[in-house]
Amino acid sequence: MTPVVRGAGDLTVSGIARAVHDLTGHDLAGRLTPADVAGATFTVSDTGARGALFDTLIVPPHQAAILGVGAAVRRPAVVQDGDEELIGVREPVRLSLSYDHRLVDGADAAHYLTTVNKIVEAAAFEDTR
Repeated sequence: MTPVVRGAGDLTVSGIARAVHDLTGHDLAGRLTPADVAGATFTVSDTGARGALFDTLIVPPHQAAILGVGAAVRRPAVVQDGDEELIGVREPVRLSLSYDHRLVDGADAAHYLTTVNKIVEAAAFEDTR
């Protein structure tokens, strides 16, 4: 069972994190109600918490899409430093998106995933809705 963050589209990333924290507390205390886990339209699955780099996720029934967040693993990467390219260490996170094509156009899904990727890379969470 996955608790539902209500009104997530109106929250910043920090606001969503607070809501998830509160719902997790309710879950651990055994206080989740059926209403707390009903009515989701989009799921975020943290497959990385279990060590997976990525996953092929199936969209839950009655939802539009599911975003998988893989584990962050340190890797060598080419990084730009002004005009110079250097080898540095980065912790890339692989994102995967599965969606119901009856509800979501593929181009829109690709744009969404690209936008999420840019936000994660820039760590621009506070003002992002």
